[in-house]
Amino acid sequence: MQTIEQFNFSGKKAFVRVDFNVPLDEQLNITDDTRIQAAMPTLKKIIKDGGSVIIGTHFGRPKEVSEKLSLKHILPRISELLGVEVQFASNCVGDEAEAKAAALQPGEALLLENLRFHAEEEGKPRNLADNATDAEKEAAKKAIKESQKDFTKSLATLADVYVNDAFGTAHRAHASTALIAEYFDADHKLFGFLMQKEINAVEKVLKDTQSPFTAIMGGSKVSSKIEIINNLLDSVDNLIIAGGMSYTFAKAFGGKIGNSLVEDDKLDLAKELVEKAKEKGVNLLLGTDAKIADSFSNDAKTDFAPVKEIPDGWLGLDIGPDTIQEFVEVIKNSKTILWNGPTGVFEFENFEDGTRAVAEAIAEATSKGAFSLIGGGDSVAAINKFELADQVSYVSTGGGALLEFMEGKELPGIKAIRGY
Repeated sequence: MQTIEQFNFSGKKAFVRVDFNVPLDEQLNITDDTRIQAAMPTLKKIIKDGGSVIIGTHFGRPKEVSEKLSLKHILPRISELLGVEVQFASNCVGDEAEAKAAALQPGEALLLENLRFHAEEEGKPRNLADNATDAEKEAAKKAIKESQKDFTKSLATLADVYVNDAFGTAHRAHASTALIAEYFDADHKLFGFLMQKEINAVEKVLKDTQSPFTAIMGGSKVSSKIEIINNLLDSVDNLIIAGGMSYTFAKAFGGKIGNSLVEDDKLDLAKELVEKAKEKGVNLLLGTDAKIADSFSNDAKTDFAPVKEIPDGWLGLDIGPDTIQEFVEVIKNSKTILWNGPTGVFEFENFEDGTRAVAEAIAEATSKGAFSLIGGGDSVAAINKFELADQVSYVSTGGGALLEFMEGKELPGIKAIRGY
């Protein structure tokens, strides 16, 4: 398999699938261009080599062509960061896209309009009537799969090389993220720098692990993390359960959790996970105390209580000081760290202490040689809020793709290029 470092793009047209699904304000100005900046090393390498770039990305979740979700709103910022005036095609396929792609000269770049303006990108029928019969639904699915082939081929024929630099969509078998790779031989499809870094970071955690390995799983629901927890139990030394999901564990073992978040249908699952951790010799850490509030608000009245003795009418919104001390001690002595999910409602200043302490402990461990991977939207938001992103080993752009990769699932966007 070719690597982007080795490949010479001179005289080649490269279709680069990026993830420029960035947030905009009401005036359609970019509020966070992190994803655009992350793809710049790949785009600049192609330009520097004397190649030309055809940029493809989705934007939002359109059900039809939408002015608000047009990529022309982000075109100026892409041009500014790339240092090249990027051209624009008002459709990602068709005569205009083909003509502009064909006319590209070495060092030039073209941005295609939002790939998801076409249902064929995702391969799912749209605008089916609510009362559509099963037969009609099946016919629509078959039709969209057929037209998806033509759509994918149209994208592929624009370029000589395919580069996937969109890890955030690697878990989707969409036209531009996986299917397009079939039209390029092994020497002309490759990962971009960002995609390769993401893969390397996850595989270092899963396959090149230094002990002690600590995983910190936070967030609201056990159900959303069950597969990744199960997969990690075979490799971690310490598993920290925090955030809203921890109250499901507390209740499962007879605790009184007041009005705290809980999944009542997952109590047995919580017990099973604790037993499984014991069987595998994993040190499973659950909080012992919590910072509680009488309402879900930054201005709520607050107190501290044992996790299993939260009064009625109160809810846990962060870990307490004893738990912070215990978690921090384990994290600081770790050599490999995965963090996915905050310890509490860190968006509220009064309930950020636990999440901040975890972030700072990870940074300290990293400074002593640990490898730390931060992934999942809330953890990334937290590490950025506390301005510690440059003090950890790697901050993933992945989200759902990262979780599925950590669960041990095969990601279509990765398999399409390296074959496994």
